[in-house]
Amino acid sequence: MSTAELHEQTLVEQAGSLASGACSALELAAHHLARIERLNPALNALLAVDPEGAAAAARASDTRRENGSTTGLLDGIPLIHKDIFCTTGMPTTCGSRMLENYVSPFDATVVKRLREAGSVLLGKANMDEFAMGSSNENSYYGAVGNPWNLERVPGGSSGGSAAAVAARFAPVATGTDTGGSIRQPAAFCGLTGLKPTYGRVSRYGMIAFASSLDQGGPLARTAEDCAHLLQAMAGVDARDATSSDAAVPDFAATLEQPLEGLRIGVPKEYFGDGLDATVGDVVLAALQEFEGLGATLVDVSLPNQVHGIPAYYVVAPAEASSNLSRFDGVRFGHRCADPSNLEDLYERSRTEGFGAEVQRRILIGTYALSAGYYDAYYLKAQQVRRLISDDFDRVFADVDVIAGPTSPTTAFARGAKVDDPVAMYLNDLYTVSANLCGLPALSLSCGISENLPVGLQLIGRGFDESRLLNIAHRFQQSSDWHRQVPPGLATRPEAAK
Repeated sequence: MSTAELHEQTLVEQAGSLASGACSALELAAHHLARIERLNPALNALLAVDPEGAAAAARASDTRRENGSTTGLLDGIPLIHKDIFCTTGMPTTCGSRMLENYVSPFDATVVKRLREAGSVLLGKANMDEFAMGSSNENSYYGAVGNPWNLERVPGGSSGGSAAAVAARFAPVATGTDTGGSIRQPAAFCGLTGLKPTYGRVSRYGMIAFASSLDQGGPLARTAEDCAHLLQAMAGVDARDATSSDAAVPDFAATLEQPLEGLRIGVPKEYFGDGLDATVGDVVLAALQEFEGLGATLVDVSLPNQVHGIPAYYVVAPAEASSNLSRFDGVRFGHRCADPSNLEDLYERSRTEGFGAEVQRRILIGTYALSAGYYDAYYLKAQQVRRLISDDFDRVFADVDVIAGPTSPTTAFARGAKVDDPVAMYLNDLYTVSANLCGLPALSLSCGISENLPVGLQLIGRGFDESRLLNIAHRFQQSSDWHRQVPPGLATRPEAAK
């Protein structure tokens, strides 16, 4: 096999190449690192790359394979982590000046488990600062380009991870999802992205944005690859009190299950005002393909869906204001020069360390939690959260999964919404409810509109990731949208030389 083809292989295909001896883990890592060196300057998808560490991990994988002691399918597979996961020996900046020079003394549980599975960490992915954003334009280290069109955003906040996988820097990457931050980048970049059930994946070592909403998950080109990555990530963790002790199934074991008898709920609220007409047509066409696979479409209603955005943008900033209070310029993180007193230290360190969007959300959250406003805003938002969850419980009594668009539009132009926070927040219209309710949700590429990918979202019952992966996999077996190659930077003829 030509090494030029290695980056086009999925995780499963690369595992086959390693098992057959068609390539070594060291060759695989070197090939991807060379691609990163050529293409990342234009994309800005990665903030840090570790050639030495990757080579050492790859050589260790090759030694295990020679000794017949491989750790499994992920052994030797290149991987990229979102820069929100703490990693020893590499910076963990969270896309912020506040953590510009921070190197963690420990690995996040997700990082630790994937290291133990034998994966080869290539680098850390750019992101919206502290995971706050829907376009990956809020990073202190610059915006990320979308490989499909460099003038378009890749989505946020896991846009760096999504752009890196779409550009074939690695077959898989980790992301985090607080209100759609895995699924929306997956939609914009033509990938498969899964937000697991809250508690399925440990949050230990994942720098917190909103603790009741955050969840780590996989990004890949196929549902099958997501299944294998999630397998290594999932499971209870004694260091995270919110992690669930629910049994972790074999996510790959049920991928081939037929879809006959599957009932897919299609909420009318997902196809109303705000949805781009072309995106809606592409998603509806994809839903008809599911009918051809044996599924039944059922019209349903989620009447409180309309309240998801306002509820989310009270709850999330409130939790962020609490979580980010630790970054005060005293113990770690950015510290201003020559403070005149303690108050000046706090004020200037936080003003200099945090970007505009982070400051905006801290102020909103602090206001919502303040005396006299807690009941009117935060408590009310939590009550609405309960109503949204009740809607899902009612609908899931009649259907197996809920489906609709991931985002109201395809990837929008850079700079188009940076001056209008409300317009930016509305990109999360269909995604925030799954986080408010802790439900698993998956986005898969289901078509193309004006040369840009369109994402289809599937929302499942709690801890039913296997079903979502199965549905997405069967769709991908009967279509080739997940195999479409970005026509932009990632595949320019001169870039492939």
